[in-house]
Amino acid sequence: MVNFVLVAGARLGAWAWGEVVPYLRAAGHGVYPLTLSGLADKQGVPAGQATHVQDIVAEVERQGLRDVVLVGHSYSGIPAGQAAERIGDRLTRVVFVDSSVPTDGESFVSAWPDGGAAVEASIAENGGFWPLAPAAHYDGEGLTDEQIARLVRGSTPHPGATLTEPAVLAGPLGELPATYILCVMPGAEPDDAEPDEDVAELLNSKRWRLAKMDTGHWPMFSQPRELAQILLNAAVE
Repeated sequence: MVNFVLVAGARLGAWAWGEVVPYLRAAGHGVYPLTLSGLADKQGVPAGQATHVQDIVAEVERQGLRDVVLVGHSYSGIPAGQAAERIGDRLTRVVFVDSSVPTDGESFVSAWPDGGAAVEASIAENGGFWPLAPAAHYDGEGLTDEQIARLVRGSTPHPGATLTEPAVLAGPLGELPATYILCVMPGAEPDDAEPDEDVAELLNSKRWRLAKMDTGHWPMFSQPRELAQILLNAAVE
């Protein structure tokens, strides 16, 4: 038995894992979907990047968890990668679901083509929050209209500081036992079918594994059973 701690991406909360959780529990594992500060049912709680890292560490410690498989989706790969380092021997594996990965001294938006200028401007114009994405943002991602409606309905504005403040790593990320799940829609351009350069470099580590899914960026909605199976496989690698 392992304990899965599940952290969804920007604008989302623990609710986003609703269709994945039953598959993991049915396999006999502990499952702890987590809402980060300032989001979903924790709206109104001030949050920066370090807050989100501490949210994850505190959940592991509060629940007394060991044999932890820590799962970070999209944005949440940034705090999950940092937290994985800090929970030490409680960690079995960290899984990055089509996510960003942390680089010491760099933020979530640092790697964006404009250095994050557009996101920072949007945050400034929206009271310190990254605003909600419209339904059209989810087009072409293998989602049904109902799934898109749930995503839009459940999303909350994202605390801007968590996106612009730098990650802090004590050691090389490649030393952690990790699985990277790359989501690629069928028919995608060749460049989109391979990991980004920073992830490709990490995959050179003997401790990292790559898994691919034939779906879009929100597999917990579009392919929850398939995602759960990859998480179960990662737990025993």
